[in-house]
Amino acid sequence: MSKGITVKDVNSHEFVTSYAAHLKKQGKIQLPELVDLMKTGPFKELAPYNEDWFYVRCASLARRLYIRKGTGVGAFGKVYGDKKRRGTLPGHFCKASRGVIRGCLIQLEKIGVVSKCEKGGGREISLQGRQDCDRIATEVYNSKQ
Repeated sequence: MSKGITVKDVNSHEFVTSYAAHLKKQGKIQLPELVDLMKTGPFKELAPYNEDWFYVRCASLARRLYIRKGTGVGAFGKVYGDKKRRGTLPGHFCKASRGVIRGCLIQLEKIGVVSKCEKGGGREISLQGRQDCDRIATEVYNSKQ
């Protein structure tokens, strides 16, 4: 009897990089106009160095929604938040840019990977998105063997 491989069975970093490459190769995600100048949060000083950071963020959001459905933009802002350095003053926690997160979720909705929850708000991964994630996870798992 063969065991089905899911996202929970593979390393998160390897899955996210593979799924981001899949999203980029698909070519359905439309990047924002100023993607090379955007920061991912007010606690950052510069834009990300990785040119494909938008695809990586989309893949990471899809993985998080696979594991825990019903998560909204505000909760993702807390998840991707970090400490803001304030010079000689002590650092304080700062949420990530909700506009970037919202843009990623909207693009994932347009390609059918994510849908809005009927109960309680937030978003959940769709059936097609779950199948795509499981297929990518199986590829990652088989490449390790």
